Formats: sequence, structure tokens, C-alpha cells
Amino acid sequence: MFTTRPEILGTFGVVTSTHWLASSSGMAMLERGGNAFDAAVAAGFVLQVVEPHLVGPGGEVPIVFHSARTGETKVLCGQGTAPKGATIAHYTGEGLSLIPGNGLLATVIPGAFDAWMTLLRDHGTLPLADVLAPAIHYAENGHPLLPRVANTIAGLKDFFEREWPTSAAAFVPGGRLPEARGLFRNEALAGTWRRILQEAGSAGGSREAQIDKARDVFYRGFVAEEIERFASANAVMDESGTRHRGVITADDMAGWQATYEEPLSYDYHNYTVSKIGPWGQGPVFLQTLALLKGIDLAAMDTTGPDFVHVLTEAMKLAFADREFYYGDPNQVDVPVETLLSDAYNDERRKLIGDRASLELRPGTIPGYEDQHGRVAAVLDRLSRISGANAASSEPTMADMRSARRGDTVHIDAVDAEGNMVAAMPSGGWLQSSPMIPALGFMLNTRAQMFWLEPGLPASLAPGRRPRTTLTPSLAHKDGKPYMVFGTPGGDQQEQWQLQFFLRHVHHGLNLQEAIDLPMWHTAHFPSSFFPRDRKPGHLAIEESFPDGTLRDLEARGHRLDVMPKWSIGRMVAAARDQNGLLHAAATPRLMQAYAVGR
Repeated sequence: MFTTRPEILGTFGVVTSTHWLASSSGMAMLERGGNAFDAAVAAGFVLQVVEPHLVGPGGEVPIVFHSARTGETKVLCGQGTAPKGATIAHYTGEGLSLIPGNGLLATVIPGAFDAWMTLLRDHGTLPLADVLAPAIHYAENGHPLLPRVANTIAGLKDFFEREWPTSAAAFVPGGRLPEARGLFRNEALAGTWRRILQEAGSAGGSREAQIDKARDVFYRGFVAEEIERFASANAVMDESGTRHRGVITADDMAGWQATYEEPLSYDYHNYTVSKIGPWGQGPVFLQTLALLKGIDLAAMDTTGPDFVHVLTEAMKLAFADREFYYGDPNQVDVPVETLLSDAYNDERRKLIGDRASLELRPGTIPGYEDQHGRVAAVLDRLSRISGANAASSEPTMADMRSARRGDTVHIDAVDAEGNMVAAMPSGGWLQSSPMIPALGFMLNTRAQMFWLEPGLPASLAPGRRPRTTLTPSLAHKDGKPYMVFGTPGGDQQEQWQLQFFLRHVHHGLNLQEAIDLPMWHTAHFPSSFFPRDRKPGHLAIEESFPDGTLRDLEARGHRLDVMPKWSIGRMVAAARDQNGLLHAAATPRLMQAYAVGR
């Protein structure tokens, strides 16, 4: 079939991400003799510079990877937890019923830096200075500003000047808007990284010792001190319509570190897919596979109404269970084994009918009846207060009607030895929180995914991870590590990844072909982002689907939101065949994601 660009093929190494400068910087690490881990870390830091509307150093990153050296597939959790002062009593005492989607109250401990450093220390090979060099270069000397970033800043100019003066000074100095495709610098951020490198280098010793010293500088040194100073000293306007100070402290930072975990995995035909646990939405992907396992998807047209309808209805069921059962398994009991079991999903599959469901239909699990009732009551109250049409704070890339919304980025890297990494960095967007001028970056707003009602699996609590939407993927094929993939998009991440994966698995499409086909998603279930709205029966779908498919879906009761061509999804993927041939691909949507390799 026709594709917008070729699937990249090679034997040395491949890197693919949501920005060409990040992909090229990752590839440069491979050319220097580094491995896929070095490449992913370098790309991750470059993305913090070149896509500041989507990710920043104050954000978070879950990573799923396979190490050729150890033969293990692991998850590295770079999702920070709620600070000690982040209690329901404090937030409700501030007059809040939902945690706002921007400002300082929604900040959790920034987890990305420690996760990247841990990955580099344990699995990379290059010195820290080499890996940070591309990001420092672009921050210090400038990078071509994406038109979308320039538009985002333009849409926020008045707000920044009125409410967030430190952001105004950084992004619209003297009232001047930055030019699209013009050089844009963040010298304060470059200075932060240079100081970290200087203090880390003073420790001497091995590369590992210096990386550990960098972690210490960030979480127990000047970075943590500046974060506490800024959050406690500034009451800033947020989406609640009032001003609040943050609750994060240097002590919170000092007590946190990234952790390794076993992935959740599910066998689907001759594939095994590995995802993060129920502190994210990764199990939604696996449960949808369990729901679809008994359905002949291979017999369906990949752009036909049956394929879209069945997959959408299955996802509605899995996402409903997300709302009622997911949370941080370190603090709450999540019935993951039941949710992924054949017996449970065999019964749930019977709910997939010929018509589009307009109801939120979670499953009932013995022993969780009281929790089920509490969640249902909160969602019912919310639906009556907010209605079904409010705008969320992290939309799909297909719904960029407001320049004030953020999203996410993604990186995949595979090398000749068979190391493979999928990382989903996010948070700390320029529109999420005011700039900390001494550091050159913003804080995250991931706490907006908590509820302020007690007794729910995702209720706010100190030391608890928010139920993130970030969800990278790694698949084995015939028992061998095969592919890493992912996409930004908030609640749409699993939906777009599933479409890509199932088209690849059942219809033999290569990575680029599966990415280029028309895509869709639903907002039928509650959003993970402020103000937590839902749109029953909603189906956003690209107009490039056949007219007959669109008419059929509408006749089945789907409430279509027909979107322009090439507007939904930001998929990237990389793979390694058993014979060592490497593959990589990237979406043409938004004209900035690229795969590189040789």
C-alpha cells in the first residue's frame, strides 16, 4: 500500500520519536558507540528543549525496556508521587472539589530526571556529559521553534503577562512573541544542566558515581531547593479561578527515587505485550486484547465499520474498568488478575453488541462492591455538575482548537544487540505551570488525575502515584523481544496504539503502513484531566475513512466527530526481527515526528 514515507530498515540501530532533532540526537549516541539506552536518554532530554509545550524537566516518564545483556524486560517508573502536604483536607480547605489542571497545586514530585539517570547508569555506556550535550546545545544555542509552540505561546501571552510573569519573561520577553521556525533559546535551562554536570564531575570516580551525584544534585541539592522556594513563595492563578501556592518541598524531593518493576504482560496469539501496571492505563491495552481474543479481527477490513465498532466497544468496557479499579498498587488493592482473566473477559465480551453503547459499563468484581458504589456516585455527581462538553487539559493532538492545552512525547530505540526502549515522557509543559526562572523549567500537573473524595482507588494521598495516562509498549513475538511503540495523546494513547498493533498483527502491515492508515478514538469514558468530562457515544474519526464506514458507524449509534485527514494520532514504533533486521516508523501527522536509522 502507499505510505507517506518509507519504513526505515537497517542493521546498526534505529531511533524514532515525535521530533526529528530528538531522533537524530539519539542516533548520534549510537554512532558514538553507545547503545539504545544512551540514545533514548539523549533523545528524552532534547525533547524537553524542542517540545516545551509537551514535556519538560519537571515532568515524568514511564519506561518499558528489554536488556540484551540480562535478557530481562522491565518497567522503570519515573512517575513521581504526591507530596506530603498533598492531602484531601488541604485541597478541599482551599475550596476545591477537583484538582485544577494547571498551576502549582497539581504538582507531584518530578520523576523524569531520576528515571533517565537510573536508566543511563544501569544500562547505558556513555558518559553523562556526552548524553546531555545535544540538549544543552539546543537550549544554549537555539533550536528552530515549532509553529505549534509559537502558536501556544501566542495564545497564552496575555495570561502570562497578567498572571505568570516569570513565564512572560521567558517566552514573551518585552512583550515580543517568538517567531515560528526562528531560533529559540532557553539559556537558564542550559545553565541548570551545566551546573549539574559540574557538581557531578566534582565527585570524581566512575561514570556511575558521577550519574549518582547528578541525581543527588537534582533531588537533594540546588534544584530541589529552588523548586520548594518557588512553589512556597508564589500563589499563582490556576483553572479553579483562584490563586494557590504549591505544597511540594525539598524534603519531598529528597525522599523519592525511580524504581524498577515487573511489567504486566498478556499473551495475544503469538505475541506477548508488556505494559506498566495499574498506576497507569497500561492494563487497558491488555484487557482490550483479552476482550478481542475471541473475535476474528483478521477477517475484518482495517478501515471498515466492523473493525472500528468492535474495537471501540471493547475499549469502552476496558476504560470503564479503569475508572472503577485502577490506582497505585503500592497503596490500594487493584484486582488486575481478575481484570485480565479469560473468565472475566469472556463475560464482558458478551456486552459488545451491534449498537454503540451510550452507558459507562464497568464490571462487578466480588469484594469490590462498596468501592464500585463510591466511584459510581462520584462520577454521577461530576456528570451533573460539569455536563458532557467541557474541555480537558490534555487533549488529543486531533483536538488542538485551544493552543493552551498540552500533551506528551514518545521515544523508541533499538540497537543491533537487541536492546530496546520505549519511553513516554510528559509533564512540565510551558502552559501547565509558571516558569521557575532560576532553573529554566516548569513543574508538572499530574496530580489533577487524583480525586478529592476519600476511599476511591485514585483518591489523593501523600506518597501515592497518580493514575497516569502515560503508557509505552513493548511486544515479544514468538517468545523473542520484537517491538517497542507508543503515542502521545492522553486518554487516547491506548486507543491509537491498539489500532496500530492490531493492524500490524492481523493484517500484515509494516510499521509505516499501520501508522499511516486512518485513525479514530472515543471520549465516551471520563477524561483523566480537569474537568474530568465524558462524551457518551463519542467517536472522533478521520474523514479519510470510506464514506460507507462513516455512514454505517453513525447508523449504529456512534456520535461522530469527523476530523480532518492526518489529524489523529502521533504513533512511532521500532522493531527487530529474529534475523537482526531493524525497522522504524513515525507518523506524518503534525509533520515533525521522524524515524532514523541505518
